Amino acid sequence: MARPREFDPDTVLDRAMLRFWERGYRATSVEELVKATGVRPGSLYGAFPGGKHALFVKSLERYAALVVPQKLGELAAASASLPEVRGYFDGLVADLLSPQGRQGCLLVNAAIEDAAEDDEAAAVVRGHHARLERCMAAALGNAVRRGEVRADLDPGLAAKMLLASCQGLMVIGKANPDGVVLRAVVDGAFAALA
Repeated sequence: MARPREFDPDTVLDRAMLRFWERGYRATSVEELVKATGVRPGSLYGAFPGGKHALFVKSLERYAALVVPQKLGELAAASASLPEVRGYFDGLVADLLSPQGRQGCLLVNAAIEDAAEDDEAAAVVRGHHARLERCMAAALGNAVRRGEVRADLDPGLAAKMLLASCQGLMVIGKANPDGVVLRAVVDGAFAALA
């Protein structure tokens, strides 16, 4: 008879997610995951077949499900428009200027570190990008209808440009958390919408 689990898988995922977010996939050892989660290696592998990699992919999925909606905020609302898109970017800048924000976004970090060689991580990152792009395109469509941006703006194309801008912003912010630089990047991206 198998022994019942003595830990909550969601708590384990939360702790693993934080460790990966702080250190990245490659720099996080199994020993660190054991210490962070408080779960023995055998139990960890039993709960997450595939070991460290499976735990990482599940952590990315959990981040996308729990953290991303908080960051999207009002941008995800059907009524979102240009102010909500700008609010999203202003929130990114504020995060990057905080000590905790220097960790960046777990999904952006994974894109940089792992996505080129890890199809499963890349799939989670692509899903995040698609979600963000959809939210921005919908908001920009509303902005066109409300006259907040130029009338000939292509919301889908502009959303792709803004997606690239926000991903680049987060990369720049990790290495150079200078408010003047970060705000200039955002202002440049939004100037293209006017």
